[in-house]
Amino acid sequence: MDKIKKGLGRGLSSLIGETKIESQKNMLSISDIVPNKYQPRKIFDENNLNDLTNSIRERGMIQPIIVRKSVENISKFEIIAGERRWLAAQRAGLNNVPVVITEADDLKSLEFAIVENVQRHDLNPLEEAQGYKRLINDFSYDQEKVSKFIGKSRSHITNSLRLLTLPDDVIKLIETQKLTAGHAKVLVGLENASFVATKIIEKKLSVRQAENFVKIFKNKKQISSNNKDTNIIALELSISNKIGLNVDINNNKRNKGKISFEYKDLDQLNKIIDIIKKHY
Repeated sequence: MDKIKKGLGRGLSSLIGETKIESQKNMLSISDIVPNKYQPRKIFDENNLNDLTNSIRERGMIQPIIVRKSVENISKFEIIAGERRWLAAQRAGLNNVPVVITEADDLKSLEFAIVENVQRHDLNPLEEAQGYKRLINDFSYDQEKVSKFIGKSRSHITNSLRLLTLPDDVIKLIETQKLTAGHAKVLVGLENASFVATKIIEKKLSVRQAENFVKIFKNKKQISSNNKDTNIIALELSISNKIGLNVDINNNKRNKGKISFEYKDLDQLNKIIDIIKKHY
């Protein structure tokens, strides 16, 4: 562990160089290989997997899979890096695949998996965060050590880990790529993250638009001293998002009230007037 300085800075090959590797070229039966229990990547893009399958079927597997002897089953080998290639090889109908056998403990296996995936940009934001969390929880890393090992800033690690504090339904939206990492960062720390997430998807907001949406929502929460109906708040936000100005709707129990627009200069006032004239 003391040898580890910057995983991404030195590259995967440097990490491999720190482990003992069997020098002979190896071919293993696909059935003798099992997935990495520390693999941070849970979702494999179906189109990319199909492309790799077709490539392997046509040209064979050029890049070997990195494996270690399985601790749980001595007759098997556990993947350290290359699970996507292993899955594609199965689909392509290969019986044997080239491998590099290395000696690696659980920590090294997790480090290999994280570095390979982050280098290839294969992890979604949550998988990346979960990989960092495992280094911290299972192997006593702190955020500073993770930062140095991965080669990313401390703030990147902190912000990444904060994604894991989001509600489960929001996390699901990120995993299924209905929300981007940029959207997710906007939602962190919001009490109403689930509500805002649904509005972002419903309105197809960009990250910048989502940031403005949240700012308006926070302002509304600070200004409002009573418990305003969430449907009224949603309507205020919807109008505000369309015209780019703060909107306040006061609606009483008899559904009577008033709507007001906040403007900061004559240009904004003229914008409101133009909108009203065009539609009424």
